[in-house]
Amino acid sequence: MSKPNSSKQPRSQKIDAPSCETHLVHLENVRQVQQAVLSTSQAQRMAEFFTVLADPNRLRILSALALQELCVCDLAVVVKMGESAVSHQLRALRAMRLVNYRREGRNIYYRLADHHVVNLYREVVEHLDEPEA
Repeated sequence: MSKPNSSKQPRSQKIDAPSCETHLVHLENVRQVQQAVLSTSQAQRMAEFFTVLADPNRLRILSALALQELCVCDLAVVVKMGESAVSHQLRALRAMRLVNYRREGRNIYYRLADHHVVNLYREVVEHLDEPEA
């Protein structure tokens, strides 16, 4: 029998997180941080928010809308999806207040909801483009 090849494991499984050698709780640090830690309900809402962003098709739609406002027809062509699939994804993005829309005649035009969403998108793109340290 041969040994399992550990080099085939995903990178996240190979690296152990360093931990304290002595288990001493620094009460002042704990008190300061504990007040600012997310509540369980805030953490749940944030998890739901990031779950919506965890879909590649939704991220592609957001990337297009980060450039300019687009109607559903144009979005469908840009992201190479059907209009009904794009509308479905837009509903999820609207539910999390990531996009807004306006009606012009028979067309619906979508845009990123506000500068927070634009900044969030751009910060993530910038972070992912950074070279690994």
